[in-house]
Amino acid sequence: HLKKAFGTCYFDSDGVATQDREVVIDGVLQSYFLSTYSARKLGMQTTANAGGSHNLRVSAGTDDLAGLIRKMDKGLLVTELLGQGVNYVNGDYSRGAAGFWVEKGKIKHAVEEITIAGNLRDMFRNIVAIGNDALPRGAKHCGSILIEQMKIAGR
Repeated sequence: HLKKAFGTCYFDSDGVATQDREVVIDGVLQSYFLSTYSARKLGMQTTANAGGSHNLRVSAGTDDLAGLIRKMDKGLLVTELLGQGVNYVNGDYSRGAAGFWVEKGKIKHAVEEITIAGNLRDMFRNIVAIGNDALPRGAKHCGSILIEQMKIAGR
């Protein structure tokens, strides 16, 4: 619970009292987001997440965005995601994107009309670092994320 923060609620959509908890610790999943219904179907306890997450915070590393870019040998800095394209059942995704091409830790040029694709499970496994540049607005806070080995298509 973050008192008086965006997204704060003391009860989920099922009327279950919410509480502070850690979902991932040192890269290991500790708990799911379960409503009363989904918990019952899985034979588990509700986590008071009917209606979604509340005040989700991802711990930051020490680097800002510029520091994360310097760590990239070659890759893509995604600044915009376009459209839908995430299958929450199996984790597959395919999204249009735009951003900047990076080589040897420096931005080289803008890119657009590209697609990034893969599986959320693999993407989460390939997180290298999380930046300390989260914007303090809204109910979900996470800095920039440096990810290895993503599939990119486009010119």
